[in-house]
Amino acid sequence: MTVPLSILDLAPIAPGETVSDSFAASVALAQQAERSGYRRVWYAEHHNMPTIASSATAVLIAHIASQTSSIRLGAGGVMLPNHSPLAIAEQFGTLASLHPDRIDLGLGRAPGGDRTTFAALRRDPAASEDFPQDVVELQGYLAGQSRVPGVSATPGAGSNVPLYILGSSLFGARLAAALGLPYAFASHFAPDALHDAVAVYRRDFQPSAQLEQPYVIAGVNAIAADDADDAQRQFAEMKRARLLMMLRQSGRIPIEREFSDEELDYLLTAPAGTQVASMATYTGVGTGEDVSRYIDDFARTADADEVIVAHGSLRTDGRVRSVELLANAHARVAA
Repeated sequence: MTVPLSILDLAPIAPGETVSDSFAASVALAQQAERSGYRRVWYAEHHNMPTIASSATAVLIAHIASQTSSIRLGAGGVMLPNHSPLAIAEQFGTLASLHPDRIDLGLGRAPGGDRTTFAALRRDPAASEDFPQDVVELQGYLAGQSRVPGVSATPGAGSNVPLYILGSSLFGARLAAALGLPYAFASHFAPDALHDAVAVYRRDFQPSAQLEQPYVIAGVNAIAADDADDAQRQFAEMKRARLLMMLRQSGRIPIEREFSDEELDYLLTAPAGTQVASMATYTGVGTGEDVSRYIDDFARTADADEVIVAHGSLRTDGRVRSVELLANAHARVAA
């Protein structure tokens, strides 16, 4: 039996492309995902990252929803410490009113950027400690049962937008279990605690009004291509790009410093490349059939009910083709 597939679109801004190009690529990706039968597409909140365009997550979801007709769309996720629960309830209540039964709201505890960016957002780093209470407050607004006397979310109240807890540690697993919410593990970039977190979540899960049984979504990277060698070439490009992004964000190299492929490949074998290797732990690379088999094996070992796939090609046509090839191979197995 094949596992249901969804997509995590990181809205990348490729070298030489603009933010508008990135948004056009996200539309094309979601449209292909809809045609190919994926369950949902999620977009993640990031700030101060020059290669990622999904900082205004709700706005991007609204745009993609207007260009598609049936696929579920959502945040994977909104970093709740950056916002008031009321504002997020209103944003996603608006989305749910415009696009009924199509909107998800995944919630993360990390700030989605560095401490300087957190300060620029006018947020207190201690806000992360209030995450459990903020989730409950948000849940109340969306259910039309506000926990703040005299305050109601309009739009939002009674929309019951489904909530998902995102995480890469046991903290999120325990919170999702206690609240009876689905749990999405970020194994596409932080794989280390995957098995422990899923085990804790399933063991401690308490049924809720939203969910009777535990439900796990696990993240995986994928590059499917018509030719397996081409997929491996795209995988090498993805790793070089991730390493370069991390080096630039760390401030260890000037933004304008350029590297040859040979230099980046060497750095990937050095300590600087350790994090890239870890982020790529769970990655399916090859033909559509290769990647489909990899994902089903991954889902079994991860004890996941659904797999959310970050298609990693740097090129828009490569990502769209990967989406199509994986879905086609998965459908053949299911048939």
